[in-house]
Amino acid sequence: MEQALFELLGAQGLVPQGELHSLGGGDIAVVYWLATSRGPVVAKRDDAQRLAGEADGLRALREAATSLLVPEVLALGDGWLVMEALDSGSRSSHSASALGEGLRQLHAHTASAHGWPRDNACGRTPQPNAPMVDGRAFQRERRLLPLAQACHTRGLLDAPLRRRVESVAETLESWLPDAPASLLHGDLWSGNVLHTPVGPAIIDPAVYCHYPEVDLAMLTLFGSPGEAFFEAYWDGDAPHDWPRREALFQLYPLLNHLLLFGSGYRGGVERAVAAVESG
Repeated sequence: MEQALFELLGAQGLVPQGELHSLGGGDIAVVYWLATSRGPVVAKRDDAQRLAGEADGLRALREAATSLLVPEVLALGDGWLVMEALDSGSRSSHSASALGEGLRQLHAHTASAHGWPRDNACGRTPQPNAPMVDGRAFQRERRLLPLAQACHTRGLLDAPLRRRVESVAETLESWLPDAPASLLHGDLWSGNVLHTPVGPAIIDPAVYCHYPEVDLAMLTLFGSPGEAFFEAYWDGDAPHDWPRREALFQLYPLLNHLLLFGSGYRGGVERAVAAVESG
């Protein structure tokens, strides 16, 4: 295993200096830190297709999110993805504001269709991204209905709650306007944000193009990025139905957590459905 990594590094002129150090949070992929002749790197071992999707997303974000730090992809192959390592610091109101401004600039990059040229993954869950022109249809057909079906098949979503999720999906056109598709990080929970000494960074993406509130809803799912973040992001122009959009776009990651981690997330799914239903 290590030999394949060292050969991949050598092909890129990266000479290892010392041993691999395991990093926490590797419940999906195995992740290491390693010092090299060109600075420290992070090496991730996982399924080749998932790694290729992540590398594709990192490159897209580096090109578009010029005011945010995104790790550079240094090598990809033999079941490994090697990226530059970023220093971690502490969050401040300044870094939260810079994150909001940077994310707003990222979301200003739009596409004519919702989706992405390739499928990728959100955690262990395959994420289908075949483009669709209408964002409501994309959310329904590529996100909510497949996850509701998968959870129901595994006995994690009973029939009444599944029907409520399906009703939410089928009635999006009644309240959610169609909109241009913004470039998204795609899995922007707080653990995928680093507040480095030189500014905020985003890591571990599951990139596609869709409603920008997808990233915001993920940021608020397990905490809050803070008032300074929202002041910088909204710039005085928050949508009037943000609470309903927040609940809608939290439904997909909650269903994904239900699928991956079990029934402890069922209550969250039900609360999100109820919030969308109540408007």
